[in-house]
Amino acid sequence: MSRVDLPPTYVEGFHNLEAVKLMEYKVLGNTGLKVSRLSLGGAPLGCHYGEFDEEEGIRLIITAIKNGINYIDTAYYYGQGKSETILGKALKKVPRQAYYIATKVGRYGLDYEHMFDFTTEKTCQSVKKSLKLLQLTYIDIIQVHDIEFAPSLDIILTQTLPELSRQVAQGRARHIGITGYPVSILKECIEKSNIRIACVLSYARLTLIDDTLSQYIPFFKERNVGIISAAASCMGLLSSREVPVWHPADDDVKKICKEAGQYCKDNNVELAKLAIWHSLQCTDIDTHLVGMQNCQELNINVDVTINGITEKEKDHIDHIKEKYLSRLSNKHWEGVELEKYWKAVKL
Repeated sequence: MSRVDLPPTYVEGFHNLEAVKLMEYKVLGNTGLKVSRLSLGGAPLGCHYGEFDEEEGIRLIITAIKNGINYIDTAYYYGQGKSETILGKALKKVPRQAYYIATKVGRYGLDYEHMFDFTTEKTCQSVKKSLKLLQLTYIDIIQVHDIEFAPSLDIILTQTLPELSRQVAQGRARHIGITGYPVSILKECIEKSNIRIACVLSYARLTLIDDTLSQYIPFFKERNVGIISAAASCMGLLSSREVPVWHPADDDVKKICKEAGQYCKDNNVELAKLAIWHSLQCTDIDTHLVGMQNCQELNINVDVTINGITEKEKDHIDHIKEKYLSRLSNKHWEGVELEKYWKAVKL
């Protein structure tokens, strides 16, 4: 990569030039944003993946940007503002030109009663609150968080998206995106919306156990909608960590993935690294969003993005697929969280 080819986010004197040259960049749909192949997920900077050191989190953010990661994703829901607050502290030390940032509206509290609100009023309040926490004057991508939980898609189409369009017109955001677990509802929303949706964020649907997203890529590409693939490790299922207690996968899936993780431990291999590499093989994705809490995780993820994995590690993937993942009878949890949510709120 010559200096002419450097992304618009490159800032002389701030970035590690050699690291930026090694990173691959793609334009996110029709946004004009040239985003890094690997992007930084802010969920682990909230409360959903255990405790972490805040100062290390701030170092992680600054180091990631300096070394070529220029797309950051967060949400108020991640720690009820904690992730956005930590990002705000870190980004004060970073030139605004050096990164693109996305946050979300629609999902808020941990308790079911206050978890979702897709109304016009709440959406407007949420954008302003996120900007205050992030200490920014505008957001590059403002996304509707987990649209499948709305009482109906009509609320997204007639309230949330029109309000986000007003926020864009007023300069608080540049582009609009949507997120969700069922990829089908992302497609349906794009088909029905009169407001331009610039990108979709799909999570845990392009992994070692579930490649549902790949079926929808032609649809998104045809409409020049940017594609962000998140959670290659299935929110901790495919890693050496303990699976979070809130994880919606069934016990059989958790058991088999834990066995695969133990196999990796026994062979001195990190399952999450293999899972991320697997997802990275899909070249139609604009950016692969990976949640991180510290610089050690950052170094591993940057290394696998740029250098890939060894032939021996590829053999381990084949073994994991054949011995463990082939036994999975249910490869996703679509509908599980929705059923639990609606049962709780209707009590």
